[in-house]
Amino acid sequence: MEQRPFGQTGLSVSAIGFGCWEIGGTYGAVDETRFQNAVRQAMDHGITCFDTAEAYGMGVSEEALSRALGGRRSEVTLVTKFGVGYADKPKGRDSTRGRVMASIEASLRRLRTDYVDVYMIHWPDPNTPFEETFAALDEVVRQGKARFIGVSNFQLPQIEACMALRRIDVVQYAWNMFDRRMRTEIFPYCAANDIGVMAYGSLAYGMLTGTFNADTAFDENDWRSRRGTLGTLNLFRTLFGPDYFGRNLAAVEALKPLAAKYGKTLPQFALRWTTANPVISTALVGFRDPAEVTENLGALGWTISDADMAAVDAIFQTHGATTMPAGWLEDA
Repeated sequence: MEQRPFGQTGLSVSAIGFGCWEIGGTYGAVDETRFQNAVRQAMDHGITCFDTAEAYGMGVSEEALSRALGGRRSEVTLVTKFGVGYADKPKGRDSTRGRVMASIEASLRRLRTDYVDVYMIHWPDPNTPFEETFAALDEVVRQGKARFIGVSNFQLPQIEACMALRRIDVVQYAWNMFDRRMRTEIFPYCAANDIGVMAYGSLAYGMLTGTFNADTAFDENDWRSRRGTLGTLNLFRTLFGPDYFGRNLAAVEALKPLAAKYGKTLPQFALRWTTANPVISTALVGFRDPAEVTENLGALGWTISDADMAAVDAIFQTHGATTMPAGWLEDA
């Protein structure tokens, strides 16, 4: 397994990481036994970075991951997040000192560990001063409950404001063929400041698996089933919205011969594209079972040529697929 530096933390993480959003129930039911077997398969094959969050089922994901890790917690870099999903707060956001302290204790209890390697703010909270949040996070680190801190989904001015208070060790952002917004500001800043970068949505929430078609029906508990009513979330609308879904499927079909040229499946090719950006420390994938772990490990150990990277761009242009959705990660 390819290991990469995690910014200035001194840690190395696997180029492919295990994302635990799905086990929280957002994509519908996931069989926990198969999930547990996938976690063990991943560790046995050198995947060392596991990412979860309080908001993934409001604790469901953290508890499931803890059960899956069993006595092997020390073998992995464990990342969790707080700050979103609270029904009584505006936009569900809360990064107050009280929330930081309560959430870290709850996450440690659910994860059955004394510390997490990285503790991240899941989404910025516009109603809490960064000074308050970062003072609390610094206290968490000094107490030994987290080794490093990070942010997810922050805009560049917000990151700069936070860096003036305390170093941000790791960030987490969407990055895949259908979402390349971070290359304009965020990734150059992270490269210049040696910040570890975790990519989520590496396979575009399933779009780049090549398994969807025009008749695909998502489970009613799967957020993608709302693809016609995704409100102001531009990214999700430009992936699954009715005005975009068909052209995206056409682009995906056109990518398959490129993957076959390398003797790879489309998910392997797409994940190789995601990890090809040198700023990426680890690209997260949500594995449901051991077979998916084995499949996606085929993304490593080879390179897409410059000509074929350009061919990917041409395919997206030809089919009118969006790669730079308007606005930020959300419009609000």
